Amino acid sequence: MWDGQTTASLGVAGPVPEGLSATNTHGETVTLNKQQLTRAATIIAVGNQQQVPARGQLIAIMTALTESSLRVRSNVGAYPHSAEIPNDGDGSDHDSVGMFQQRPAAGWGAVENLMDPVWSSRAFYGGPNGPNHRSPRGLLDIDGWQSMEPGAAAQAVQVSAYPDRYAINQPIAEKVLSALSGLSLTSNLDCAQPAGELPANLPPGFPGAFVTAAATQLGKPYVWGGGNFEGPTSGGFDCSGLVLYAAYQASGGRIRLPHYSGSQIHAGQGIAWSDKKPGDLIFFSYPGAGRPHHVAIYVSGDRILHAPRTGDVVRYGTIGEFAGEVMTVRRLAGAPALV
Repeated sequence: MWDGQTTASLGVAGPVPEGLSATNTHGETVTLNKQQLTRAATIIAVGNQQQVPARGQLIAIMTALTESSLRVRSNVGAYPHSAEIPNDGDGSDHDSVGMFQQRPAAGWGAVENLMDPVWSSRAFYGGPNGPNHRSPRGLLDIDGWQSMEPGAAAQAVQVSAYPDRYAINQPIAEKVLSALSGLSLTSNLDCAQPAGELPANLPPGFPGAFVTAAATQLGKPYVWGGGNFEGPTSGGFDCSGLVLYAAYQASGGRIRLPHYSGSQIHAGQGIAWSDKKPGDLIFFSYPGAGRPHHVAIYVSGDRILHAPRTGDVVRYGTIGEFAGEVMTVRRLAGAPALV
């Protein structure tokens, strides 16, 4: 996540703010009050106590934002006595209760437990210390959750009929986690950070230099949140880290991209698929998603250069690996094509 904190768990720093506003991927502004932020602080604190990595804490906040707007919901229609348990308002989604809208009938726990913010957060995280002993599965019980898109990881736990809705709130969850942990928004999770204007006159041969700079890192391991303008961090790169490094190096330090593919997609100029050339960027998005989950550097034909995923390395790949996804081409400079 933030440099040096890819696997670290975050704690709550300082008092909870009176309020916070952020924009989701649909461009809608959401304002959270102190009570909602206090619920988010509980999720972070429980994750920190369980040593859940920051990525997991982010996923938990995204989930509670989506399910209940960070409110402890009763469900009087299904459980009349839930009105007598401390809550932030009534809900009516089947027999779901609490911040994560977990269902007693699905084995998540008793109504009283699921309306306890600490207990329900522990249930969502799961793992060896989870109260449900991995049935139902919490986040830590999902194989490979660390390498999933955060929205996909949330869906793996919640098994919602609307699987794409969690990703919509990722930018809000990022801002909440940053505000409550005391870390500034200067990372690959800073979806609000603008890409900035690119220089009008880039060094000659930028596309070739761009591909060449990225190729110097072939074989480096994928590290989520890895990479900066000078090279690998924590031993490697993620997809956007590789791109920002190569662009910086190829432009002699004149292109400084943000460390987030959702911001990088706004850099440069849009290019028609049929007009793509070596050195262009290709962004990959799941159908219906509001932003990309991956970025690669186009080389030629079906070939790309990228940092794919956890457990992999910086390598050449193919566009065909992303068949069925939405692909967007951007060009960082109008320099001659690589030959």
